[in-house]
Amino acid sequence: MFCIFLRKPPDSLCFVKQAEKILQIRDDLRREILERKEGLRGELKIGSTAITGGHILPPLLRIYKEQYPNVCIQLIEESTEKLIDLTAKGLVDISILSLPFEDSHLNTTTMLTEPLYLVLPKEPQQWMPEKIKQRMSSTKLIKQNALPIEDFANCPFILLKQGYGFRRTVLELCARGKFEPQIAYETSSIETAQSLVGHGLGLTVVPGMIVHRSAYLTSLAYMKLDSNPTRTLVFTYNKKRYLSMNAKALIEIYEKQS
Repeated sequence: MFCIFLRKPPDSLCFVKQAEKILQIRDDLRREILERKEGLRGELKIGSTAITGGHILPPLLRIYKEQYPNVCIQLIEESTEKLIDLTAKGLVDISILSLPFEDSHLNTTTMLTEPLYLVLPKEPQQWMPEKIKQRMSSTKLIKQNALPIEDFANCPFILLKQGYGFRRTVLELCARGKFEPQIAYETSSIETAQSLVGHGLGLTVVPGMIVHRSAYLTSLAYMKLDSNPTRTLVFTYNKKRYLSMNAKALIEIYEKQS
């Protein structure tokens, strides 16, 4: 009597993944050798959301181009969700994102932590709580005692769309106040959100960098919250791929300027 043993066919997907890994290692090694030989040149792909990139990158890139004119910089402006995916796949060299996010393929280098502010229309609106109406002033930043976020539980909120990390930050802020915000409008732009607020259509939350750059928006009032909420920005890159000298130079310039 003969027994025939059938061997399970190899997992083709496993071979594909191993082949991709080998090709990545080869490409990274080639890039590192070329950089060490020729110095900083070639391309640098930087990912960022519009809210952050528009404020952080311009002064940083001006210095970078002065020091490394041979590097061609490509800006990738996408939602947080998309940037995480592109960075994890190595399609973007380095991204500027806000915490928190979860991806085991990524490393981070902390950039800064900044406060968050509630943005209200300067003129009292019908939907505002009575005590907020009484505290409205003509100053750009309301500096009186900060209020709890839960005081605004019944107000219309203007949030960034799904896929943007800052949306999650605001939702978590409201959750700590034990309420779910009543979302009146969603947008992919903080500038649009502030314009909607300025026309009395609701309120929003913005990071400190927006407050300091928005002095011209006289229709808005910025209010501190008693929980002193913050957000942390980080440089993000693939932990399993070679971090190019071009990307490292970007981090070094930022740290010197901070």
